[in-house]
Amino acid sequence: MTKLLTTLRITLLALLLAGVGAAWAQDEFMPEGVLCIAPADPGGGWDFTCRSIAGLLPDLGLVDGQVRTQNLPGAGGGVAYANVVARQEGNENVIVAASTATTTRIAQGQYQNLDADDVRWAAAVGADYGVIAVAPDSPYDSLTDLMEALDENPSALSFVGGSAVGGWDHLKVLLTAQEAGIENVASIRYVSFSSGGQAIVEILGGRAQAFTGDVSEAIPQIEAGNLKVLAVLSEERIDNLPDVPTAQEQGYDVVGANWRGFYLPPGISDEAYDYWVDAFETLYNSEEYTALREQSGLAPFYRGGEELETFVDAQVTAIRELTAQILNE
Repeated sequence: MTKLLTTLRITLLALLLAGVGAAWAQDEFMPEGVLCIAPADPGGGWDFTCRSIAGLLPDLGLVDGQVRTQNLPGAGGGVAYANVVARQEGNENVIVAASTATTTRIAQGQYQNLDADDVRWAAAVGADYGVIAVAPDSPYDSLTDLMEALDENPSALSFVGGSAVGGWDHLKVLLTAQEAGIENVASIRYVSFSSGGQAIVEILGGRAQAFTGDVSEAIPQIEAGNLKVLAVLSEERIDNLPDVPTAQEQGYDVVGANWRGFYLPPGISDEAYDYWVDAFETLYNSEEYTALREQSGLAPFYRGGEELETFVDAQVTAIRELTAQILNE
């Protein structure tokens, strides 16, 4: 009888512990109804960043339900940044596409006095190298052709890109021109648009002569026959554009890598933050994302959690100094 009672007590205790465990498991954070904010119009790099992972996160079991993309353009990402800080505080089901363009604008004070520590940086999941391109029927067939034309008259050509004046796309042109020996780089005409997609429309319409953007923006347009890429700003030729020479091959020592990743709203719990950091690392290491990354022309590049926060702080400082140097501010 005593043995029976002991067995019953043990069984009851096991059931109680199992119930506690189940309740605890149910309380674990799991994102649901996730919204990915792309701080630009459709067709640009931030839009691509959101849409490229929207299907993979649920497929990998990292979120509950589907991931919806919302385009929130304006002020070179500033509208989205301010919206997330002011209206999404504590929202653990929101992720926001980010890149070097984000840190560039923060460094230049373009986000309404907001700084890098006003949000939580989750992960960088790839790097997108810069390109300089022209229309298919352009008379310029190489980066040297374009730079020589600029050297003759820096204000004769108009460049377009998806970043603000002084932003990352603009800086890539100025760095290349500076490397080409053009003295008055500040006189080079650059017109900014809210996305790379809109900038490319200007090239197609003949209203601008050259496009500065990233590989992920350019590849669909190249496949559609809308762009001729003169140079990739990478250390080596990339697999997706094997016939396009690097700027270095053409005598210009310029590398422009644009990391792509995500930040989260302020005020979220450490549990949610840690979950998202781990989720993005799982995503990055998955076969599905690796295939997508390679197909899209993104180079391997990962920073997560505190490592990304440290990286962002350092990049903001470096870009602030670079901007002052090139634009003589």
